[in-house]
Amino acid sequence: MNLPNKLTVARIIMTPLFMAAMMIEFPHHYIVALVLFVVASLTDLLDGKIARARGIVTNFGKFLDPLADKMLTTAAFLAFLAKGFGYGIEWVLFIVLFREFMIASLRLVAVSSENKKVIPANMWGKTKTVTQMIAIIYGIAVMYFNESILPLIEKAVAVPDVVGTVIMLLFDIVLWVSTIFAVISGVIYTKESYEFIDPSK
Repeated sequence: MNLPNKLTVARIIMTPLFMAAMMIEFPHHYIVALVLFVVASLTDLLDGKIARARGIVTNFGKFLDPLADKMLTTAAFLAFLAKGFGYGIEWVLFIVLFREFMIASLRLVAVSSENKKVIPANMWGKTKTVTQMIAIIYGIAVMYFNESILPLIEKAVAVPDVVGTVIMLLFDIVLWVSTIFAVISGVIYTKESYEFIDPSK
């Protein structure tokens, strides 16, 4: 197994550890979750760059890389849902999972076709992943701030309610922007893969 694929596998291994840090309450658990998520996100940045730079792009990597991304981001959205964090988070999760199941099905059909085509991540899919990761990193940081930092600040000074409102509004905006990119990339993937789902064929 080459280095890029090892990084991708490492991202998969880190996902349940990240989920555990999000859900199990212990001192500064959100910071632990944040560090795990950031490190896992960096492996996503590095594996593709290394593979292209060294000319070792493989079908295995094309398949596993987006799968690892989906595992990581879905774990974060599930944690947000369990915590009731984020405006319309249940709809975000539904839209994201709907899109991911659809694209995964397209990939399976494509790879099992006569041409055995592997559908790689395109620019729109990568933009979707990057915006999701930005939203998740910001969201975890806000959760830690609300749980550990804000109470300390409030003991010293009065914090206007508008501060918390603005912080959450920014999170909701980034979250839904990433969801819009998820829809756009899903439509583009479907359009580009129509040959595999054309009912007339």
